Amino acid sequence: MGAATRLREDLQAARSHDPAARGSFENFFVYSGLHAIWIHRLTHHMWQHPSLRFPARLLSQFARFATGIEIHPGATVGRRFFIDHGMGVVIGETSQIGDDVMIYHGVTLGGRSLAKVKRHPTIGDRVTIGSGAKVLGPITIGAGSAIGANAVVVKDAPEDSILTGIPARWRHRDAARETAPAVDPAEYIDPAMWI
Repeated sequence: MGAATRLREDLQAARSHDPAARGSFENFFVYSGLHAIWIHRLTHHMWQHPSLRFPARLLSQFARFATGIEIHPGATVGRRFFIDHGMGVVIGETSQIGDDVMIYHGVTLGGRSLAKVKRHPTIGDRVTIGSGAKVLGPITIGAGSAIGANAVVVKDAPEDSILTGIPARWRHRDAARETAPAVDPAEYIDPAMWI
């Protein structure tokens, strides 16, 4: 897949995940999550060549300074990955992230071991990770899952799970429950406004 196609996919992912996105031209210049992902793709390519690992780390540190998002060059990131309001995001070296994943600010994909083994999470396709969530260790989060804000996840979860709490527990997604509005608009519209 060419770089231009990937770029278009990323910009489309930003528009589809963020209702505040006003257009690809503006998003290209102002979305730090996109900038961090683009730099990561370069550093990940460099990381595959042992002689380029030090420059890859330098460039990833520059990206961290510029965007507030730290993605280790060894992490594997899928297509149409989107980081919204990315400040404080940390993605560890052995993390694996699938396609169409979205994460919010303050998320950590971290390790629980100092051993030089797979020590970071594997995130399946179409997973959403809420702000402040911590996903720790060599665990697997199944495709189509959602992790709630500030959850601390330390165990595997199957596909189509909702994970909340500290430590997080999972339950299967309930499509009917998730499509119903959280609040009936009639409950918060002031009838006096209609007069």
